[in-house]
Amino acid sequence: MTQLILASASPRRRELLAVLGLPFVVQTADIDESALPDEAPEPHARRLAETKARTVAARSGKAIVLAADTIVVQHGQILGKPRDAADARRMLRSLRDAPHRVVTSVAVAPPQTLPDGQAPKVLSASHSSRVVMRSYSDSEIEAYIASGDPMDKAGAYAIQNSDFKPVAHFDGCFASIMGLPLGVVADLLQQAGLTPEPNWPDKCAVFTGRCCQGAEKSDCSE
Repeated sequence: MTQLILASASPRRRELLAVLGLPFVVQTADIDESALPDEAPEPHARRLAETKARTVAARSGKAIVLAADTIVVQHGQILGKPRDAADARRMLRSLRDAPHRVVTSVAVAPPQTLPDGQAPKVLSASHSSRVVMRSYSDSEIEAYIASGDPMDKAGAYAIQNSDFKPVAHFDGCFASIMGLPLGVVADLLQQAGLTPEPNWPDKCAVFTGRCCQGAEKSDCSE
């Protein structure tokens, strides 16, 4: 079986990919994730996912490389990982009792033999979900920041956090908001030549309570 590489250090993405029952190894890309001048949110997320996949594929031979990038978008602005507690506080107050979008882009580099200097080809797709946060209090924000959980997450929150429970409701895909839309991943892995297991969709549904099938779709909700 062709080796599958997850180009991400995120424990959440490792947990989600494991749902599909595929053996994989982790290799990080360690790229510059700064936005380009005038770069729109969706192209930004897709560019980063594709760059991560290409970076790891260029040194990994005939493996399949899976990469992803998740961003939070409010009022057209990208909310990345907070720089410090004050930045996390600013984001959480801005998001409170208000809607925003979470965009996760996925890129897959199929197995390929490359001439020197040639960039690996990648397949990519994005999934967008609409999220509305609950009206949490300032004291809840402070307790959440003190836990350390917001500091490595886009938008300074995790939808799956069972103590803070930041989200009131959403229209989209829980797994995508968490960091890896499993239906999109399954589609791209198949396009890259990986034979799917018959119960992949069932495994997605068991983990998330729902499973968004197909790239560019946002047709499932809580």
